[in-house]
Amino acid sequence: MNSDDIKKSCAKEALKYIKNNTIIGLGGGSTISFLIQYIRNDDLKVKIVTPSFTTRKLCLESGLEVLPSSSVHHISVAFDGCDEVDEDLNALKSGGGIHTKEKLIASMAEHYILLVDESKFVERLTFRHPVVLEILEDALGYVENTVITLGGKPALRTSTAKDGYTVSDNGHLLLDVFFEQVTDTPTLQNRLKNICGVIETSLFTHEVTDVLVAGAEGIRVVTKQERGAIHG
Repeated sequence: MNSDDIKKSCAKEALKYIKNNTIIGLGGGSTISFLIQYIRNDDLKVKIVTPSFTTRKLCLESGLEVLPSSSVHHISVAFDGCDEVDEDLNALKSGGGIHTKEKLIASMAEHYILLVDESKFVERLTFRHPVVLEILEDALGYVENTVITLGGKPALRTSTAKDGYTVSDNGHLLLDVFFEQVTDTPTLQNRLKNICGVIETSLFTHEVTDVLVAGAEGIRVVTKQERGAIHG
């Protein structure tokens, strides 16, 4: 199976968790794009909440109804990707810079399910990717200094496509923080979140309920309660 086939199989498995006439959350990425195709093909009657501009555009182009998250307080199930997720279902996101809205949707969902390939499912988070902090501009110096005391190396996010700093959809700065050795991920999340001026971090330490791990041999379903088996 090639990469797209693996992602399609993961999206098809995710489809089983969606019930008619419910509100669901969708993150970003190519696996989510395949899931949108399957939702449309199966003519499922769902309404969608998403933090992703690309996903929102694709849903609307596919004839699916998208709700503003501000109008929703409960979601049946939400699907997303990540950079890494470990066996304790701690997850790290870095790339998109939309983790604050992603975490909001995760918190509203009965089930928050990550769709990943085998390379992203690890025994313990490696922190090869940075933890991203969305922060108030006025707090920049204070936050940078504080994360250094926690063993992090902060780097304010910039882009070659834009002069100046990269900001979130909420208009806040994004601070990438690199850690070399982390032995207690939930404690790190709590310490980072408790820094005055930090709005949210890209560490997910209690939101994830399930992970669908896709590989050439099938789908492994990992839940908070038990380790799943291979489904062909």
